[in-house]
Formats: sequence, C-alpha cells, structure tokens
Amino acid sequence: MVDVTAFVKGQWGADFDERFAPEPKDIVIEGKRGLDAFGSTNLDFILRSKGINKVVFAGFLTNRGVESTMRSAYERGFKVVTLTDAVAANSVEEGESSVRFNYPMFSTPATSDQFIATLESSTTLPESSRGY
Repeated sequence: MVDVTAFVKGQWGADFDERFAPEPKDIVIEGKRGLDAFGSTNLDFILRSKGINKVVFAGFLTNRGVESTMRSAYERGFKVVTLTDAVAANSVEEGESSVRFNYPMFSTPATSDQFIATLESSTTLPESSRGY
C-alpha cells in the first residue's frame, strides 16, 4: 500500500533528487494527481504559451505514467520523443513491451545518447513510422 503522503509537497518522495534539482529558470509543473501529467495540471497551457511543440519523456513507470503522458501529448498534437533507456517499470517484461509496442505508435523512441546527440548537433531523430 502506498503511503498517502508519498507525493505530497514537502514530504519524503516528493522532492527532486539534488542531482536533478530544477534551475531557477526551469518551469516546475505541480499538481499531478493521476498517471497523465496533462490531466490535472496546466502543462498544456504552459507548453503552448512558450511556443513548445516538441516534448521528451522519461521517468517511472514506463508503462503507466510515462506512457499515459506520452499518449496525451501525441493526442494534443505535440511531437513526442520518449527515451527508451531513461524509464523504469515494475518488471523487465512490462517495460520492454511498452517500449517495443506502444512507444513507436505515439512517439519517436530514442536512447538518451541519441537524443543528446541531436541537441549537440543539427541532426534530428528519424520519426517513427506510426508516430507523429
């Protein structure tokens, strides 16, 4: 059973790991209450108001929160990249199934190294044949 304070601001498990703490210029979205980060937040509004049309996802759980948010972003018209090696699931099988079968339908799957290489050069990732 999950402790009801597991993701409450100021409680254990809710803060950023110091290695990944946001910089002062970063935007932090708060209020996520379900699997999909768009569902109970102003994420869509913030992205659009900043002119952002491409999003990159990583995180936990591969086949739940990451996948739900990836699908919502795709349905909202964003170009989506989902990192295949920066996600985790409850089992290897769950994670691999999601990455293999679902990510390509709604995003361009890429490794972290592939994505970073696109940031450091003028190259782009090849788009998924079923993605955007």
